[in-house]
Amino acid sequence: MDLIIRNARLLGAPEHAPVDIGVRAGQIIAIETNLMANAPVFDAGGHLTCAGLVETRIHLDTSRTIDRCPPPDDGDAAQGAAVKPSFTEADIYRRARRTLEDCIEHGTTRMRAHVALGAGVELRGFDAVEKLRADFARAIDIELCVFPQGGLTNNPRSDELLVAALERGATVIGAAPDADADKAGQIQRVFELARVYDVDIDMSLESGEGAEELDIHLVCELTRQYGLGGRVTVGHGGSFSALPAPDFQALARRIADAGVAVTVSPATGLFMTGRVADANALVENGVNCSIASGHILDPYTPDGDGNLIRMANLQADTCHIGDTGGLRQCFYMITERAAMLMNLRDYGIAIGNPADLVIMDATTPEQAVAEKRGPLAVFRRGEQAVTLARADLHEP
Repeated sequence: MDLIIRNARLLGAPEHAPVDIGVRAGQIIAIETNLMANAPVFDAGGHLTCAGLVETRIHLDTSRTIDRCPPPDDGDAAQGAAVKPSFTEADIYRRARRTLEDCIEHGTTRMRAHVALGAGVELRGFDAVEKLRADFARAIDIELCVFPQGGLTNNPRSDELLVAALERGATVIGAAPDADADKAGQIQRVFELARVYDVDIDMSLESGEGAEELDIHLVCELTRQYGLGGRVTVGHGGSFSALPAPDFQALARRIADAGVAVTVSPATGLFMTGRVADANALVENGVNCSIASGHILDPYTPDGDGNLIRMANLQADTCHIGDTGGLRQCFYMITERAAMLMNLRDYGIAIGNPADLVIMDATTPEQAVAEKRGPLAVFRRGEQAVTLARADLHEP
């Protein structure tokens, strides 16, 4: 045995007594009380212990560009795309690396990075983040979701770039139908490509202020038609919050029945439109949901630090979630539910799974969310990747 984490309070049963977790060759091989073995020991001290946090939506390629295109007063960040032709691969890599390091320091060990193609940037963002994925493979698993930011049906070059990225191994395809003259056409084309390349779908949808014409209905219909239940996600969904309660519940049930998941990015939603989908209410109606960072330090969200606990706390505050069950559900949306959304089969604290473990500065998930308690230590494949010291209060 290579490592024993003692006195770990497991996420699935924080009310129960802490246990010991044994690790060998990067995998969990034992979970029991008073584990008898000789190995280096890390004492979790009864703190909440979970598998690594899961970031389901983050735009590494545009992060840290707020100095180049500050957002206007009216919240319209259209100039964010205008600056992209100036991006070089080295520039994207440098900025994305700083953001990725922040995410790792805050306990993220799995990530879906959304990378824009076209819009003057061609495949440079894909190349940079793909290189980053390889360089940081020992610290984090990254899957790439490629999407056409500058339109698709009216932009043959974007279609060519999507195919090129899928041929090179991108495992998820996205969409930005609001940028297309034919929104339905873009959504349909993305489903066609997903079937050809057998990849998951994760598209940006319903980020506006109104709910008059929702594309989610077409997405649900195509998900059923293509048999892709459990493999389709829509991000944002802020428009859902404009629906009357009965209509919201009916839509949520339809989304759940189709097997479509929803990712909310509260910081981006609040900054861009002042609207955030109530993920807890969606979950109550059977929809799987995750909470994500979205944009960081760019025109779409001019702040951020890759801290998913902070995002869960912001989501709870925005949607008036203060009860124990609701706060715990928010924590699940950056861990277990997020892993389910990404179809991660080897996620969680279970024998045989990778020893990707986070020791939180809390004893329960609801405390971690309510008090914004981050990690004390992060382990990746059984090796300690991050150590964060607690504040030391000096007596006056």
